[in-house]
Amino acid sequence: MAATGVWKYPSMAAGPATDVADLLAVAAAEDPDRQAIVDSGGRRMTWGELEDEVGRLATGLGAAGIVAGHRVLVAMGNRIEFVTSYLAILRTQAVAVPVNPSSQSGELARMIADSGSRLVLADADTVTAVRGAVRALEEARAAEHPAGSIEADLVARLVVPRVVVVGGTLQPGERSYDHLRAESARAVPPLQDPEKLAALLYTSGTSGRPRAAMLTHRALLANIEQVAAVEPAMIHGDDVVLGVLPLFHVYGLNAVLGVVMRHRAKLVLTSRFEPQGALDLIEDEACSVVPVAPPVFAYWREVDGLRDRLGPVRLMLSGSAPLSPELAAEFSELTGIPIHQGYGLTEASPVVTSTLCSQRLQPGSVGAALPGIEIRLVDETGRTPDGEDAGEIQIKGANLFSGYWPDGADGPDHEGWWSTGDVGFLDAGGDLFLVDRLKELVIVSGFNVYPVEVEEVIREVPGVAEAAVIGVDDPSTGEAVVAYVVAAVPDAGSDTGSDAGSDTGSVADAVRAHCEQRLARFKQPSRIEVVSELPVGVTGKVQKGRLRGMERRRALGLLEQ
Repeated sequence: MAATGVWKYPSMAAGPATDVADLLAVAAAEDPDRQAIVDSGGRRMTWGELEDEVGRLATGLGAAGIVAGHRVLVAMGNRIEFVTSYLAILRTQAVAVPVNPSSQSGELARMIADSGSRLVLADADTVTAVRGAVRALEEARAAEHPAGSIEADLVARLVVPRVVVVGGTLQPGERSYDHLRAESARAVPPLQDPEKLAALLYTSGTSGRPRAAMLTHRALLANIEQVAAVEPAMIHGDDVVLGVLPLFHVYGLNAVLGVVMRHRAKLVLTSRFEPQGALDLIEDEACSVVPVAPPVFAYWREVDGLRDRLGPVRLMLSGSAPLSPELAAEFSELTGIPIHQGYGLTEASPVVTSTLCSQRLQPGSVGAALPGIEIRLVDETGRTPDGEDAGEIQIKGANLFSGYWPDGADGPDHEGWWSTGDVGFLDAGGDLFLVDRLKELVIVSGFNVYPVEVEEVIREVPGVAEAAVIGVDDPSTGEAVVAYVVAAVPDAGSDTGSDAGSDTGSVADAVRAHCEQRLARFKQPSRIEVVSELPVGVTGKVQKGRLRGMERRRALGLLEQ
């Protein structure tokens, strides 16, 4: 061990990495004085300093009783402590559970219970919601018949976690991040099995209700190497990468942070997207690679002098949601910078295709498969459709997840293929074009919203008989959530229930207030329509296609407001 107390890992040139945190160890061993990370507050770390911090925090986690396989939930925004916490959890061979820092207490309680997390790392912005979640878990465990959003089977196996706070005032029983960090790093045996679980990332899977995708070190490292094999390269060692994408999301976590570590580029973190502020960072830090979600292009296209503000940028990358060909063309014409798009999923760690792999840029294309990834299309009978006909997208590769927590359900089949639930077609050159989604997913500013989850929250409101949630086009966020709500009849003997209840405004207000308490902001309905009934088919299932048709007519001005 060196005099500084930093454990010096040997070079891994003799073999491939088996642990995502190995990427940091190699960078620190070979380029210790090179700048690695900057946050929006101006704090900076070299690769050597980052390795020291991760090693000390991993040692502290071990001293706190975290051992291999334990889950640790991370509820923080984009800051250096998120990076060090995530890598330290992996270094201890525990499992990281990064979650949206805007999650409300009820959402956090369910994820803590479902994952069995024994420790939660929170910052000043998230700790209030985390404390509310912990109180809810304590009450649920103490109750003889638990009620609320936490299912009985989760209550039966939950562990009420300890809370570690970054940069906030402590309450009794909590511990600070600074006190968790050890004085010096202790050596950790290298991970022998890359199939060990590295992270649980909450997504819908195929069920409609959020579940955690099980991502192993093998899957995460495979996608990092698949991205690295793309030519021309997405990221070079001398690049400065804007880290505006949230690190809790697989796009920011692995396609940005993981790839930055692989190439030893510099990552400039910002805690939230603000159009002018992000452009200031690009200019001040000379960011050359800018990975963003599609709504960013809509915000930036109105900025004066945009071409000059983006002067340092050589590459714009768009992912996490579809980008309209019209907006992409308009932005490129304004700036002179081509936008390279990709298609990815949490379950694929995440990148599947990129237009950097295409023979040529084509409007509407999300690119061709990355090296090491196979794509095929299947129709409803499981056969490959003829020609360029559309079919459900199936993928195969070492980057795929191992199924959904906790039992690995609905993972790749025995041949390694996994059905994405998305529909598309492939052209003769291998480019993928997305057509539709089989799942009723709504994507708001690049974040997944699952209608089933929102509907269940709305049905908790007194005075609501039924609810249906859909997504509608939105110029700022790509899509927005709209809820159709049927009010309960106040008196079965009266005729006031023939319209949507006696006071539709109060029902809508109650739904809005409840959603604000129970759901992260991006999941909350942007509009609530109180109706007398929902359209249903012969089987009684709500026909959401008819609701979407109503929204399209509304957008065209063909429906009365």
